[in-house]
Amino acid sequence: MAAPGRPAAPALPADIEPAELPADAIEVGRILDAWGVKGWFKVLPHSADPQALFSSRRWYLQPTERGTPTFSGTVLLRVREAKEHSDSVVARADGVEDRAGAELLKGARIFVPRSSFPTAAKDEYYWVDLMGLDVVNREGLHLGTVKDLLSTGPQTVLVVGYEEGGKPQERMIPFVAAYVDGVDLPARRISVDWQADY
Repeated sequence: MAAPGRPAAPALPADIEPAELPADAIEVGRILDAWGVKGWFKVLPHSADPQALFSSRRWYLQPTERGTPTFSGTVLLRVREAKEHSDSVVARADGVEDRAGAELLKGARIFVPRSSFPTAAKDEYYWVDLMGLDVVNREGLHLGTVKDLLSTGPQTVLVVGYEEGGKPQERMIPFVAAYVDGVDLPARRISVDWQADY
């Protein structure tokens, strides 16, 4: 029930039901806004290659942390169609039939199960799989742990965190064959041709 003088928040359509966030859920994007008048909405993917959005027809949404959320908890969105459009992705889903319904999703964070990601090609990796991996050079020196990845246009750079003198530090290592000898996901390790003083 709404407080006196305040209208009740519009409810999500019945087809969008409460759900449990899968244990292997990864945040892959955010809903920007309604797109058109037929229930489509615009999505900002977190990756330059939004294949994870296209590979799953079950998106788990959590409300925005900014502004006023239009729902609470986690809900399941059954996606009918998702496609690239200009510099973003547009999609439509069951239960979202018009612009007003799409506007209720604005700001929502999109999660999909890691198990639904398409298989990466040989020598290709999802950024999420590289996070937290130990980075070791050819001499066996531990250089740190992958904290983040940066896309600098032509290449990706590993942001490797380590401590020196009790203070957190970072080193940047280009994620290219010239410096990366190998990635061993089961061992959670990246071998590099890099020195601590570079």
